Amino acid sequence: MASLPAPATPTVDAIYAAYETAADAGWREHLGASLIGTECERALWYAFRWATRARHPGRLLRLFETGQREEARLVADLRRIGVTVLDTDPETGRQWALRDETGHFGGSMDAVAIGFAEAPRTWHVCEFKTHGARSFAELKRKGVAAAKPLHWAQMQAYMHLAGIERAFYLAVCKDTDELYQERVRRDPEAGARLLAKAARVIHAARPPARISDDPAWWECRLCEHHAACHAGAVPERHCRSCLHATPVEGGAWHCARHDTRPGRREQQAGCDAHLYIPDLVPGEQLDAGEDWVSYRMPDGSEWRDGAAA
Repeated sequence: MASLPAPATPTVDAIYAAYETAADAGWREHLGASLIGTECERALWYAFRWATRARHPGRLLRLFETGQREEARLVADLRRIGVTVLDTDPETGRQWALRDETGHFGGSMDAVAIGFAEAPRTWHVCEFKTHGARSFAELKRKGVAAAKPLHWAQMQAYMHLAGIERAFYLAVCKDTDELYQERVRRDPEAGARLLAKAARVIHAARPPARISDDPAWWECRLCEHHAACHAGAVPERHCRSCLHATPVEGGAWHCARHDTRPGRREQQAGCDAHLYIPDLVPGEQLDAGEDWVSYRMPDGSEWRDGAAA
């Protein structure tokens, strides 16, 4: 007997589609502190240069929103027990935004707080996270530095940028609602290394070395930039993939071709004078002119980038 088809779910499908429609372009304007613990600097460079557009399905986008909503509940939990929590910057009324001296690296702290029972007079950077049961069990067993090194690095970057000596990591298990806490001490050397790493990525004119040349290496297989890094996928045309564009002070970008500082919308749109950073083209460079570059592609054909391409 043939199995019945799965029932149609138009309402659920519409909800997921609405999340996808409301999502941003899939590119982060700055190099985020949440990523800086990534071992592969090439992956960080690809993220900064918008090599891969993040396209998440509606179900996953809704899950991200669930995690964001949990932050408000955790803030309320801390306030309920007498902890003073500032989840917005009093000077701006917005979420705490931290940037390095270039303006291209940083992130948004969940909160800063004082009045914890463990150290009542010490200000802490607060980091709130949600975990599935398996991840939560590993966190309890190993601690945040070993179980979630990206989270640990994120807190180190925030402490370094904010000049705060302690962080308070508060996590919730999504399956049981169990809470986990850990106070993290600032490691000045680690913070300095992370900011130096960010600076290398930001100022690199070409992609750094891969963490592995084996496309089957586990970190490469799981990387969202696998296609661009190992399979020859060419990024979309926009300012960040163009050899004319350079990050400059204040978190801005400079276009050498037009001598302008394009904003985010202009960066996403690019222009007719776009020329790919040669390392992003899976071919051998043959010749170049003022507004064009020609390549020998892997299949033996010749491809011309730029004017009249």
